[in-house]
Amino acid sequence: MHQPSPIILQENPPSLNTVDFTDALLTDKQAYLKTQKKLQKKILSIQQAYYHQKRRAILVFEGWDASGKGGAIRRLTEKLDPRGVKVYPISAPSPEEQSKHYLQRFQARLPEAGTIAIFDRSWYGRVLVERVEGFASEHAWQRAYQEINEFERSLIDDGAKIIKIFMHIDPGEQLKRFDERLNNPVKRWKLTTEDIRNRMKWPEYHEAMNDMFTYTSTQAAPWHIIAANHKWYARTEVLKTIAAQLSDGMDISPPPVDPDVIREAYQALGIKISD
Repeated sequence: MHQPSPIILQENPPSLNTVDFTDALLTDKQAYLKTQKKLQKKILSIQQAYYHQKRRAILVFEGWDASGKGGAIRRLTEKLDPRGVKVYPISAPSPEEQSKHYLQRFQARLPEAGTIAIFDRSWYGRVLVERVEGFASEHAWQRAYQEINEFERSLIDDGAKIIKIFMHIDPGEQLKRFDERLNNPVKRWKLTTEDIRNRMKWPEYHEAMNDMFTYTSTQAAPWHIIAANHKWYARTEVLKTIAAQLSDGMDISPPPVDPDVIREAYQALGIKISD
């Protein structure tokens, strides 16, 4: 009988305590845009490989409020084929969803073969906001670490690739971004009373996040912490990380042309393929 893959935690999981913001910046805008364009083109070719090989990818984005998840996701999806990627912004569960297992609403959004699903916040809410705000009992959020690891293992065993990104900023940068949002009419909608309340519990969230890395950063689906105080640097690192992880173990070269298509194109249209 085939046995599921073992769940092996990383020996040295990432931690917010070791993130260094000192050199995590880019100052040359043209170089930043050039690198971004190059990485976007590479990820598009990877997306096409996933489509042709009927592979699935699940990208998870977590992070502090105002850490830049939305901006990073926009740069990630900007050049992709929209038919093959879906973004799910996750908010509080509806009353109906609350009556079911917390993973159910995510299972319903898993990607089809050949496509990519991006979760802007995810099932990790059980061990973050639900833990800190008391929406889940201590027993419920503590057992969730194993439930989540088993959930992700089942997806990986089924052939899916899971990439987990955490956008990290310090309290000073978050305050600066809150100030910017509140004083910008176009961005005011982004700042909520919930964001402000969450900031008041920074130490509790900090502890919950580090526990999340400790208990759910597995060898098969590790966490990648992005130093996000500087937006250009963070967006570039997100694209680099996702390109590297998506292409790992994949043949991303273009597929050969169907011989029947070549023959029909020549006979019906007079088009001859070049060597």
